[in-house]
Amino acid sequence: MEPIVKRTYYSIGEVSELAGLKPHVLRYWETQFDILSPTKNRGGSRVYRMKEIETVLLVKHLLYEKRFTIAGAKKELQKMRDGGQLIEMRQLTAEPALLGSIRDGLLALREELTLPPAGEQAS
Repeated sequence: MEPIVKRTYYSIGEVSELAGLKPHVLRYWETQFDILSPTKNRGGSRVYRMKEIETVLLVKHLLYEKRFTIAGAKKELQKMRDGGQLIEMRQLTAEPALLGSIRDGLLALREELTLPPAGEQAS
């Protein structure tokens, strides 16, 4: 996995790779969750901000780990929104995924920078 560089906007491909989801799943979730609405650029491509990425990771957590149905996840998100906990929950859920992405990027960089043992040919 390529490390995600901190930018203002991310493509659907980058978000799907980061979240471990296929792009069609993200597009479907947009139709189901009103809280998830990435903007589109001039070319019509979806562009996600960090807020939307955090929301994607929260929805994934609710559906895949907490085993909510889509309707149940909608209710849970609404409860979080009404209780003022949505921002905090998005950040708490996104933190492990983002840290994992950073870790993977660092490991890949270490592999790249590590010299092969003596006697081995570099290809």
